[in-house]
Amino acid sequence: MTIAVLDIVDSNLQLWRGNSALQSPGYALLAGQQYQFGNDARASARLQPRNINTRFWWQLNTEALQPALGSARHTADLAHAHLLDIHQRGEAPAELILAVSGSMQREQLALLLGIIEQCPFDAVGLVNRSVVLASLHGGPGRLFHLEIQLHQALVSELSESNGIVELQRSVPLPGCGLLQLQERLVEIIAAAFIRQTRFDPRRKADTEQALYDNLPETLRQLRHQGETNIEVNGYRARINRSELLAAGQRLFDSAPEAMGVLRADDRVLLDPLAALLPGLEAQFDTAELLAPEALQQAIASHETQLVQREQALTFVTALPCLAQPIDPDSPAPAEPPVSDSPVASGPAPTHVLLADVARPLRAEGTNLGDGLRIYQNDGQWRLSDDSSKARVNGQPADEMTTLSRGDTVVHPDGIEAVLIEVLP
Repeated sequence: MTIAVLDIVDSNLQLWRGNSALQSPGYALLAGQQYQFGNDARASARLQPRNINTRFWWQLNTEALQPALGSARHTADLAHAHLLDIHQRGEAPAELILAVSGSMQREQLALLLGIIEQCPFDAVGLVNRSVVLASLHGGPGRLFHLEIQLHQALVSELSESNGIVELQRSVPLPGCGLLQLQERLVEIIAAAFIRQTRFDPRRKADTEQALYDNLPETLRQLRHQGETNIEVNGYRARINRSELLAAGQRLFDSAPEAMGVLRADDRVLLDPLAALLPGLEAQFDTAELLAPEALQQAIASHETQLVQREQALTFVTALPCLAQPIDPDSPAPAEPPVSDSPVASGPAPTHVLLADVARPLRAEGTNLGDGLRIYQNDGQWRLSDDSSKARVNGQPADEMTTLSRGDTVVHPDGIEAVLIEVLP
């Protein structure tokens, strides 16, 4: 029997069975006398705003629901109904391992387990989702996991000691949730429509909903290219990635403040949803984008430690590291062969200009995204490219190509970076 995994983060709950996932964000819509949840409810959020609740996971409790929404007495009723909906649409697995956010308080965890006792499935494991994800990475430095929820963001700090990854703290970032970020993005995009076409998609509920529906795909396109078109009600506007950078400024300020000064060996893990926000990856030199299936795969590896069938569930906040440790006694790698690639002789750069943001070059490595990294070796700046598709000044590049001020790095997925010198 396969144990399913339920990843509970309200911006996108996911029920995993094997390698397939059912996604259901934390939206509840009262449609007549019935509730709809997930993507169906989200598609009506702008059309029926008075019949929508998005706070029932964030404010999970048994206090009277304000404002009222149908027959639900409190947010716990809505969470219960959402779990039943996910379970039914997910082919009704008998057992689930629950991965929950570090923002869920002890009382909320107890309430969640009480709700599940009234559901037609058993919870056989309970684990902090940031710990699961961090166990795939490990390493000597600190790990930070940035999670975007509907009404806030969350920074979780983790560390590894003696092969065990453990949660140290979780810091909520108010006002930096997905709903607030979407609102700022849509405001900028709507202004572009007015400026270019004199059409305001926010004046009517149906065109405003269409704008929100188009937003995820627009952001996915802008991850790989500088501009894209977005069409609503027959009107088309050209959106530049740099125009949207301001939407994330509050998060860009709050997240580094919560983390403190990052050391060279610290790393920042980004959920796939977080990486869609233009400019976020560029805020951290050591950002690593998590794969969509990372949590499910890690839990499968930890299943023996997580399953607790014969006892009361305990909340797991420490797990063995799955990343391969570096053996200090292993032989040093061989010196790289001499290459015929040209060696740059121009002035040394200090920064890289990426999507209108100048980021300082760091000797240990500066990530550009999509597997591109600039690092220093033997006093020269070099390019690491996982895809082997990048070009420098129009010419194919490899790890022996050295970089100088003024060089342009271009990747076919849309990344374009220019090496510059910033004078003191």
